[in-house]
Amino acid sequence: MSKVLIILTGGTICMVQNKATGALHPAGLRFAEDVIPELGTSGIEVESLSFDPLIDSSDVNPDNWVRMAQAVYDHYNGYDGFVILHGTDTMSYSGSALSFMLRNLGKPVVFTGSQLPMGVMRSDAKENLLTAIEIAAAKDEDGEALVPEVTIYFEDSLYRANRTTKRNAEHFSAFNSYNYPALAVAGVHITYQPHLIQYNDPSKELELCSKTDSHVAILKLFPGITREVVHAVLSAPGLRGVVLETYGAGNAPSVGWLYEELQEAVRKGLIIVNKTQCNTGSVEMGLYETSINLLKAGVLSGYDITTEALLTKMMCLFGEFGDDTEKVKALLQTPLCGELTID
Repeated sequence: MSKVLIILTGGTICMVQNKATGALHPAGLRFAEDVIPELGTSGIEVESLSFDPLIDSSDVNPDNWVRMAQAVYDHYNGYDGFVILHGTDTMSYSGSALSFMLRNLGKPVVFTGSQLPMGVMRSDAKENLLTAIEIAAAKDEDGEALVPEVTIYFEDSLYRANRTTKRNAEHFSAFNSYNYPALAVAGVHITYQPHLIQYNDPSKELELCSKTDSHVAILKLFPGITREVVHAVLSAPGLRGVVLETYGAGNAPSVGWLYEELQEAVRKGLIIVNKTQCNTGSVEMGLYETSINLLKAGVLSGYDITTEALLTKMMCLFGEFGDDTEKVKALLQTPLCGELTID
């Protein structure tokens, strides 16, 4: 019998609605077992631990990521897989962060949540939770985990977490992975895609990388952006890395002052990575004349990485390697756990 640990961090899926007042309040796994009796007949041994207090996903921060990763690390040898219940607003950030924190992962860590609370008619919590548990417990004929990655399961699709973005605040299909296919799709059966799944060397032990550095920022270009705005962001005290969200294939205005501001920031040691504002596609530095100045200024290509993955990757790399900017630069342009594609 497979054994799965459910880690309750917060979010709508961890809430129930008071029938008298309509207000939401935290629900434990015991309530879930009452609402979802299939939990007790799944043939999978399920245990749980809960954050206290539970966290609204809008309040999630790097310290919470460390707690989640630490919980997996501390219980790693006692379970076949892990399900993390989490609010949807920042789930892609948390999933991305854990993919960088849990190095040499050999077991499933499945994030899931819901758009409606448990016990509410038409809630998506039941299907999401049960399927996430089944995926976390799934093994091949040799007894090895089918999906030993940090993933997000929602509606009917399993995605690599560091490839996801929340795309909809209302629909049950809240997430998408625009630049990488789903690792599995759930219908009558769960259809896995082993050729898309990343498998680590089983001889290597799990490592926990728990240091982060939040001195990063996102600078999104827009028509009419002023030098004062760009300068203010790039000059923020203690800033170490910037996600530069550009147009199309990585293009920016060709005005001289932008090049000057970026070049000066890079000269002072700031690491700036070019990330397209488009959901689908990749940065191609130098493809158009409007991105040549970025190359000259020392801006790095983010290829097809998501903003969520790039930001959390920066935090983890700065936390681990400190002032070794050359090491950080090299790793930012290296796929560490399937977060980007380099042609």
